[in-house]
Parts: sequence; structure tokens; C-alpha cells
Amino acid sequence: MLRIGLTGGIGAGKSTVSTTFSECGAIVVDGDVISREVVEPGTDGLAKLVDAFGSQILLPEGALDRPALAAIAFSDEEKRKTLNGIVHPLVATRRSELIAAAGEDAVIVEDIPLLVESQMAPMFPLVIVVNADPEVRVKRLIEYRGFSEADARARIAMQATEGQRRLVADVWLDNSGSPGQLVEQARELWYQRVLPFAHNLATRTPVPSPTAVVAADPTWVDAARRILARLNTTCGHRAVRIDHIGSTAVPGMDAKDVIDVQVTVASPEVADELAADLLQAGYPRVESITTDVPKAGTDPALWHKRFHASGDPGRPTNVHIRVDGWPNQRFALLFVDWLIANPGVQQDYLAVKRSAARHTDIGAYAEAKEPWFLDAYSRAWAWADATGWKG
Repeated sequence: MLRIGLTGGIGAGKSTVSTTFSECGAIVVDGDVISREVVEPGTDGLAKLVDAFGSQILLPEGALDRPALAAIAFSDEEKRKTLNGIVHPLVATRRSELIAAAGEDAVIVEDIPLLVESQMAPMFPLVIVVNADPEVRVKRLIEYRGFSEADARARIAMQATEGQRRLVADVWLDNSGSPGQLVEQARELWYQRVLPFAHNLATRTPVPSPTAVVAADPTWVDAARRILARLNTTCGHRAVRIDHIGSTAVPGMDAKDVIDVQVTVASPEVADELAADLLQAGYPRVESITTDVPKAGTDPALWHKRFHASGDPGRPTNVHIRVDGWPNQRFALLFVDWLIANPGVQQDYLAVKRSAARHTDIGAYAEAKEPWFLDAYSRAWAWADATGWKG
């Protein structure tokens, strides 16, 4: 099962994307639809709203008068929190019921208007944000949904900003054009990324790591931040620490377009316990990789690890799970700091990587770099000893 978080500001066009995904075969769990269901006449949800806001939020026939509720609940922050405190738990329970009823091979698209505000993004292997300029959204809300201009602007102002949404977006869909253009974007995304991702998780097939060295990409930092948040949510207390490692963690350094992450655990047994949860988070285990290359003067048994890689074809990622204090865990942290502190070493390593990149097989690529690493290991630790590096 692949779970996708879909969000966007009011009037951005999120419903168009969810409808398109549904037509392509997704099971859409729509937060707006559920939020209406849980406050229908006769429900506990509606009774709680009346207790909190009064009978003036009801229509003559007893159904919820949504504009009346909005006028009250969105008039100040405390009333909005009261509304969310009633509705959000009910929506979460119903959402869980719908997901539990889906098949194991399903692609679940969770349409959540307040995904950013509720800090739910790290729960999903993939987060898609639909965006449009605020002025475009105001115009749509007035023309198609009957909002006054003041109400439209007030609702937009109470939601997450574009910057906040960009921080959590694995995919950014721009809806500044026509509805047809947005539909085409969504369909391309579905067939080029979502379905392959779902297939890779079902078959436990990781995306091959690229070997080509590309120019430093400033978006690597944000991508790594999203991955770390996802892994922290997945691993919880079982991880001692989680770090962005490798060349993409060195600002301004050219590298392979793959994010390397190290999950530090207390023991190999904990690493094995994480396998099923990491698969659900989008990272199948690579059974064939069980160790790093031991370096001279160390115990080879202390270079073992578990290795996972992303099933998402749009964001190659390597997840190295290593034991706290073992030499491979320590060196992964040291290596990044050593490179950052020594630009000359960066250039030396970059030349080695570019030479090794003639190998398209990732195993051959890694093997071609190893002679350099044998020397770099002792040089890095000499630097650590001289500078008092602690990691």
C-alpha cells in the first residue's frame, strides 16, 4: 500500500487533482467529504458543535449551516481551535477506518486541506501540494463558491503560507493555468511517479542509485529535511539519531543526485525491527548489502549495517542503518565535517567520483572509490584528533 498526502490552499485546485487520481484508480480519502459526514444530523459531531457555538449554526431542518459556523468559528483564533478540536479527531478516526478497509495493493490518496497546519506531512511517503496565486484563488472562491472577497481573503490568511507548503512538498503542482492543464499534470504524475512507486513498494524494489555526478543542487537541503522528518516519524525512539550524510550534505559540492541518510540505532536487532516500518515509509530493504568495507586496524564485524533505498523514482535516497559507536557510523559523520572543513579534499574526492562514474553499476562505482577511501579514513581521523572533533 502506498499512502499519499495531497493538500493545497482553499481554491488552489486540490479537488481537481484528487478527482483525476480517483479516475486513474486511486482510493481517495477526502478530508472535506469526511468532515461533512462527521457532522451530519444525528451525529455526535454536530451535537458537540451546537454545544460549543449555539443553535444559530443550524438550518431550520436541523442540518449544519456551514456559512453561519464559519462566520463564528473563523472570527478569532480561539474559536477556530475549538472547531478544529471537535472535528479533527472525528475526521482522523473515520479516515483510519477507510484506510483499513482498503486492499494491500491500493494507492491511498489522502486529501487533507490542513495537512501542513496539522503537521501530518512526515506521515506520508509522498506529499503533493497543489498551488495557485492567492489572487487567483480569491477570484475562484468568489466566482465558483459564492464567497465574499473579505471572507475569501480571511480563509486564505488563516491557512499555511506558500513557503510553509513548499517545505513539505515532494511534488509541487502549479495550477495557474486551465483546469485541463492541471489534469494533465496530475495524470503524468500518476503514471510516471505514483504508479512506479507503488509497484516498487509492492515488489520491494528500490530505485537504482545514480552514478553520474551533477552540479550541486540547493534543493538537496530541503529534500533531506523532508526525508529526515519522515524517518524520525517512522523510527521514533528506536533511532538514536538521524543525519544527512554523504556529498549532498556538503554545501556547494557536486555529487550524485541521491540523498544519503544515516539512521543510528543501539543494536543490529533494532535495525531489523525497523524493516517493515521503513517499507511502509517508502524505503525497501536491500538484502544484498549488509556491510561497509572495513578499514585497516578495525574489527570487520563492526562494519555491518542494514541498507534501505527509496522506492520513489522521483527522489533517489539511500538509508544506511548503523550501530551507535561502530566505526562505520562514526566515519559517516566525520566524513561530512572533514569535507566541509577542507575544500581541497572536496576537490580531490570529486575527481575520484567523476572517474568512478564511468561505471554505471553502483557496486562497481563504489569499488572504484575504495582505494581513495582507505587513505582518506586515516587522514580524516588525523584531522579529527587534531581538531578535537566529537561528532
